[in-house]
Amino acid sequence: MVEEKDSVSEPKPSRLRTTMRRLGRVIKWVVIIGCMGALFAGGAAAGYIASIVKNEPVRSRSMIEQEVNKNAITGFAYFNDGSPIGQLRTEEDRRPVTFKEIPQLVIDAVIAIEDNHFYEHNGVDLSGTLRAVKQKVLHESVQTGGSTLTQQLARRVFLNLDRTDDRKVKEILLSLRLERFLSKQQIITAYLNKVPFGNGSSGYNVFGIKAAAKGIFNENDLNKLNVAQAAYLAGLPQLPSSYSAFNGKGEFNESGFKRALNRQHLVLSRMLEENKINKAQYDEAMAFDIKKSLAPRTVKAYNTYPYLMMETERQAAQALMSVTNPGQAANAGADAKTRDDNDLLKEAEQQLRTGGYMVYTTIDKSVYKSMRQIAENKDNFSATSKTKGDEQAAAILIQHKTGAILGMMEGRDFQKEQMNYATQMVRQPGSAMKPIAAYLPALDSGLVQPGSIVDDAPIILKDGSNGYHIPKNSNNRYQGLVTARYALNQSLNTIALKLFNEKVGISKAWAFAKKLGITTLEPSDNNAQTGVLGGLAHGVTVEELTNAYGAIPNGGVFNDAYMIEKIVDSQGNIVYKHQSNPVQAFTPQTAYLMTDMLRTAVSEGTGKLVKRNFNQAGKIPIAGKTGTTQSYTDVWFEGFTPDVTLGVWVGYKQPVNKLETKAQKERARRLWALIMNEVTAKDSQLFQTDSFKRPDGIVSRTASAYGSDIYNSKYLPKNSENGVTRAKYITYQGVNYIPRDGTPDDMVYERTVRKREKPISELIKELERAFSVMKRHNSLSYYLPEDADKEAPTQVDPRRDDGAAPNAPSNVSISYSDGKAMISFSPSGNSDVVGYRLYRSTDGGSFQRLGKVVMADGSKVFSDSPESSSSSYYVTAVDVGGHESGPSAQASAAPVMPPVDSESPAVPGEGDGTTGEQPPEVPTAPGQPQAKAAGSSVALKWSAGKPTDAVTGYNVYYSETGAEPFTNIGSTASNSFEYKAGKKPKGWFRVTSINAMGESAPSGAVRP
Repeated sequence: MVEEKDSVSEPKPSRLRTTMRRLGRVIKWVVIIGCMGALFAGGAAAGYIASIVKNEPVRSRSMIEQEVNKNAITGFAYFNDGSPIGQLRTEEDRRPVTFKEIPQLVIDAVIAIEDNHFYEHNGVDLSGTLRAVKQKVLHESVQTGGSTLTQQLARRVFLNLDRTDDRKVKEILLSLRLERFLSKQQIITAYLNKVPFGNGSSGYNVFGIKAAAKGIFNENDLNKLNVAQAAYLAGLPQLPSSYSAFNGKGEFNESGFKRALNRQHLVLSRMLEENKINKAQYDEAMAFDIKKSLAPRTVKAYNTYPYLMMETERQAAQALMSVTNPGQAANAGADAKTRDDNDLLKEAEQQLRTGGYMVYTTIDKSVYKSMRQIAENKDNFSATSKTKGDEQAAAILIQHKTGAILGMMEGRDFQKEQMNYATQMVRQPGSAMKPIAAYLPALDSGLVQPGSIVDDAPIILKDGSNGYHIPKNSNNRYQGLVTARYALNQSLNTIALKLFNEKVGISKAWAFAKKLGITTLEPSDNNAQTGVLGGLAHGVTVEELTNAYGAIPNGGVFNDAYMIEKIVDSQGNIVYKHQSNPVQAFTPQTAYLMTDMLRTAVSEGTGKLVKRNFNQAGKIPIAGKTGTTQSYTDVWFEGFTPDVTLGVWVGYKQPVNKLETKAQKERARRLWALIMNEVTAKDSQLFQTDSFKRPDGIVSRTASAYGSDIYNSKYLPKNSENGVTRAKYITYQGVNYIPRDGTPDDMVYERTVRKREKPISELIKELERAFSVMKRHNSLSYYLPEDADKEAPTQVDPRRDDGAAPNAPSNVSISYSDGKAMISFSPSGNSDVVGYRLYRSTDGGSFQRLGKVVMADGSKVFSDSPESSSSSYYVTAVDVGGHESGPSAQASAAPVMPPVDSESPAVPGEGDGTTGEQPPEVPTAPGQPQAKAAGSSVALKWSAGKPTDAVTGYNVYYSETGAEPFTNIGSTASNSFEYKAGKKPKGWFRVTSINAMGESAPSGAVRP
């Protein structure tokens, strides 16, 4: 049988249900994919942002506040009366303000045009940013930046100003962080202190609202700005260079001003829209003539006082460096010597220019302007040379009682030469170094006093190239024994070199100079034998040499010269103040002696031109010293009054170029007087002291035959420094010797002679030894002092008696001149002969010795006035032992007698040259001379003495003052003499007569 199963069918789903199920699955996957896409996009965006900011530091609150509040501030320099020199060197003018100093009007104007939602957003204005993005994507013609004030501040403080998408992202993130840590007041204040506003009326780029108000409207007080001016300023930061009404020179820029004016109108419209001003204010501002309110053009300090601003910054930077890095300050000097010093100095310079410092100098405005006017006046200098360039000059005026620098002449023309010749140039000092390194240390140690007798005779120095070097005086002669005062007055090189090398010693001399602030000396200068005349490794600066001289009128107290009185920071704190450190470098007595010697150097010596040209010479006492280097490559004059010291240098930039004309060689002296004339006329209050004060311990004494002088009582000579004595001597080869015992009296002179430290005989030996190795030198006679024949003997006559009588002279002959017989002969030939005697026979009578002698090394000629028309002569030789030769061959001849005036017959013994008397030991003085000047020459005439004096010649002497010493300037056989001085002499002359027995007393002195 078949079994059957029951089956039940399931119902089928509806179409709607199926569709919904499928739609649900799609939505689910869309959501999943969307979430995944969003996560991916977010991750990508986050990764992109992270890649942009990965190198940006996470800035803390303190860092943000520090950077936002940091402002570069403009600094200023001032004269000693507080008047401004000008703005320190920078192309920017920055003057930060606090929030309280900013009026609401300015804030409203800035917010209206730059960020009208400033108080509502948290750093980013989303609507503004989206608008900016849309404008950029769609390339719309009008585009706005969309940056808030916070973003602009973030960009200026922390980022660069490049317009890139990366920078925009950083800017947005930084803005959010700034808003988190800073208040709106801090942000708006920082913004208004940092943004640029274009050029001001002086040409500087002005940064910050206060500098903008001053530079564009000449307004220091922001509260005095009106609506029109506030709106004008508020519109500038968008494009400061395009909207600038002034160019980089401070000149008016018409096109920039018009663009700025259009921008101002837009700002005023926005302010009206934002209800920051009403319609009446708007109309008034639109009608305001903004052009008339612009600041007048002003000249930058670097155009008015370029040299001074450079020097102020240089010295102020060193002053700041001394405060921040005291260990390195000493090394800075005029130029930093090491890389570290250079870096520190550069940091100090940057700090000075951006720190808002106020630098107060010691410079007197009137003095400085006077010195600059003289420097810039071409009439005061020679014309520009095609090969040498401009004749340069430098000067510095120091108040030596404090060390304050009152004025400078830094150079001629800043546009041609920016180096400060007064403080930075180093040149050879020439003779201007003599007081500093020779006379001052010698006076201070008692080695010399003004009245001391010193010997102007050659000093022989070693010279590697020539064997030896024998320095000369500028007058090309050696005058012999003179006083130290006279030697300095006439700037005799020999005396300064002897003090420097032999008395003081080079190392001690330089140590003394260093006490007076000379810092440019090098170790090699210890070997510079002529360093006191120049010849240093480098030289000296005008500032340092003048500063050293300042200690002389200041009683020996050295004050280091300075120009920076104080430096005040932007908060009003004094960060640097000059501290004086006076040093008693030498005694007040030394200072006074040196002052007095330099006083006569001006009144009687090489500085006389200064006295003649200084208008106040009779009222204001002055003293000083000239300086000239070899071949006149540099000329100096260092001079002072009781109150100020002024040093002047003139030369060319390249020291190989010479000053050639008379005017150039006198330039330093003339400029010194010219500067002093200007300064004394305009700043008489600087000259309050009427004399150089004489300290205790200074006495007047007549300590030598050369007259009286002043001395330091501590070093008053115990024995007379007469320098002269009465002595018997015999002359041989130009040297005076002590006669040997057997030498006859008629061969020996006795008169007043001079004592010297180094005998001429010894000098001659030294000269001869030097000549043997020198490649170039003058004759021996050139180097002998003019008073060599008047030297006191120190050694016995070197000739020795051979025990036999000498041979008789030969070749005796007679000639006649003006009625006188001239008997000439040839010498004996024996080495021990000391002289010759003359014998005469009249009318065939016996021969008589005439008492006339001729020395062995003198001319071999006798002069005689015969007693009759028939005379015969012979000559004998006499040796050192007193032995006399036999007679020479006789000589006789009839004289040619001069015609006799029939109306005035000759009377024996009255003018015809005949007499039966023997000549006296020495002649009488000649008659009073007459002197007549003609240009640089003086013609002298005088009458002869007694006919019986048998005068063979005359010596002529000269003295600048009419007081001793008188210096021998020449000899003549006639009773007239012409003296050629090279310049018009104004001193005194006198004459002596000479015969075979010696020299007469001098005539009376006469001046032309």
